[in-house]
Amino acid sequence: MPSTIPPLPQVLYEPLVRLALEEDLGRAGDITTDAIVEAGDKSSARFVARQNGVIAGLDVAALTFALLDTDTKFDKAVSDGAPVTPGDLIATVTGATRTLLMGERTALNFLGRLSGVATATAEMVSAVSAHDTDIVCTRKTTPGHRILEKYAVRIGGGINHRFGLDDAMLIKDNHVIAAGGIIPALQRARAAAGHLVKIEIEVDTLDQLDEVLSLHPNGADVVMLDNFSAADIKKAAKRIDGRLRTEISGGVTLASVAELAAAGADLISSGALTHSVKTLDIGLDFD
Repeated sequence: MPSTIPPLPQVLYEPLVRLALEEDLGRAGDITTDAIVEAGDKSSARFVARQNGVIAGLDVAALTFALLDTDTKFDKAVSDGAPVTPGDLIATVTGATRTLLMGERTALNFLGRLSGVATATAEMVSAVSAHDTDIVCTRKTTPGHRILEKYAVRIGGGINHRFGLDDAMLIKDNHVIAAGGIIPALQRARAAAGHLVKIEIEVDTLDQLDEVLSLHPNGADVVMLDNFSAADIKKAAKRIDGRLRTEISGGVTLASVAELAAAGADLISSGALTHSVKTLDIGLDFD
């Protein structure tokens, strides 16, 4: 099943692939492969799924080999977003044997990690499919790899929260403390926000929610209910009455996400999609 998500421009992730290759090759290259494999040898190898999941990161894996040798050929058997089961062929790579061996681990690291993110996201998306709720990632990403991990979330059917501190305002509990309360924090944010900038504020209690609502429509656009129980989410949704978008966060798991969605969440954010995800098991088998 081809993904409808546009591919990332190569310029955004090529520096990450180069850095990973430089890290692996060190100062002398692959001394094991150089000692064992003749320079002119050619090989073909297959990326094969070893467990159920959703694939993401094929272009990144392909670039790994292309940066080592432009003559390498990478043929996709599936597209990003495709579900796979154990034994499914994902892609074939053909070229100099030395190139394939040098790039193997880096390509698998990217492909497995991003497919793990896509898989975890797809599982949560499926769990809330009966509700009008979106699954959202956070900024709890691997340092330097946010662009790739947020892409993988989209491939898994989720949507992205802000990419950094500069594309939306999110007033957290420490901001509220620093500002002297919810009201002054929201007033200062609204006064400074450009006409395209959304404001979200985190609340920990229903009383704090009432403070947020007292400023509507001149305060927040989105309210984040942090670590609310399902019962309190229902109470909050009744008070909000559609005036603000509602985001649920805090300890969200695959086991709890459906109950949270049923309670009345527009958005459910989970840092676990990127900070605790398990790499999808993918092998590279030489023919």
